[in-house]
Amino acid sequence: MIDRILSKRLEQALQESPTVVLLGSRQVGKTTLALLEGKKFNAIYLDLESAKDLAKLQEPELFFEGHQHRLVILDEVHRMPGLFPILRGIIDQLRRDGITFGQFLLLGTASLDLLQQSGESLVGRVSYLELDPINILEIAPTQMNDLWVRGGFPDSFLSSNPQKSFRWRDNFIRTYLEREIPQFGPRIAA
Repeated sequence: MIDRILSKRLEQALQESPTVVLLGSRQVGKTTLALLEGKKFNAIYLDLESAKDLAKLQEPELFFEGHQHRLVILDEVHRMPGLFPILRGIIDQLRRDGITFGQFLLLGTASLDLLQQSGESLVGRVSYLELDPINILEIAPTQMNDLWVRGGFPDSFLSSNPQKSFRWRDNFIRTYLEREIPQFGPRIAA
């Protein structure tokens, strides 16, 4: 486990803002960091790629009403764009009830859709933080060569051996080229 520099800023943001959006590329450690910080807030975690968790949000107002004194972590929140106006209403109601911070932690990649959706609905109710890959300030000096060779994605950096790290990076790059890049518009062969 790597202690991430952003963890203190995340904890502070959760104590100051009703909603925090934690952005970052895929596999950079957003969920791990959110779950660690969530323990401090007795958080509820929902993965919006999970059918079971999506079912809990069939009636989101009722779900959130039943958990209004707990931090709710919503992973892959861009999968449910209709949720943002609902969150705005809940945040405003909780503000009127005196609860002004630590309501929602939203996780997602730094996609234009997520930024636009959250920005339009949650203006004045949201703080944004971006989690970068592991950097030199987060590791021991003896690990600098590994960081240089393996990169800062936790699964690659923390791999048990160089071959496993290389395979992880190779698969990550392949998947990114084939699945992520086309979402930005360019239609070129991977």
